[in-house]
Amino acid sequence: MKAQFFLIPMLLFSSLFYASDTIKVDSLKPRVVGFSPSKNVRNVNGVLFKYFEEEEYFIPKKVNGLGIGGNFLGVFFPALLFFNLPDAISKGSLNDDYEVVPENKMNKINGVQLSLINMEPTVTNGLEINVSSNLNTYAITNGVAVSPLYNLHHEIKGVSVAPFANVGQKCRGLQIGLYNSCKDFRGIQIGAWNENGKRKLPFINWNFKKQKINVNP
Repeated sequence: MKAQFFLIPMLLFSSLFYASDTIKVDSLKPRVVGFSPSKNVRNVNGVLFKYFEEEEYFIPKKVNGLGIGGNFLGVFFPALLFFNLPDAISKGSLNDDYEVVPENKMNKINGVQLSLINMEPTVTNGLEINVSSNLNTYAITNGVAVSPLYNLHHEIKGVSVAPFANVGQKCRGLQIGLYNSCKDFRGIQIGAWNENGKRKLPFINWNFKKQKINVNP
């Protein structure tokens, strides 16, 4: 009887441990279709649907394929940001004091990111198409970023194209838009007004030398 008394709790404990371990292993298996937020999805070889981003519950995911963001906040932000873009940039999304997120704690999309708005820290290796770009989050793009309004990035290597504005902190490559701005810039800017750490010019601006950035302007 005593043996059974001790045996039952041990069996229950071992079954719970096995179940939790199974969940961990299962979460690492690649999915063809995944959803975010989700604690049970880490790797997707196919399509990831991001329907609502909430930093408190964010778990980084690796996607080889297509990441689709359906956060409908992206429908409302363009109008609000369009009329107050300079103030929003200087005080919010691309502030020097904004927390830098390590890449191992960011989503990694190898392929295409297609979103109304991205509010999760994300590294995109490939093509990024965002209506309201990356807002209040650390964003790195290696490839091409296209928006029908504006692009906001902390780091971008490649080409950034938007009708109204391309804004970044560290840029390597080409910016094309009505207004282009990047503090640590190497490449070519084409637009009505262009700003980088070396000079400000209309129509076309450039810099191919390593810049010394003043952290406290």
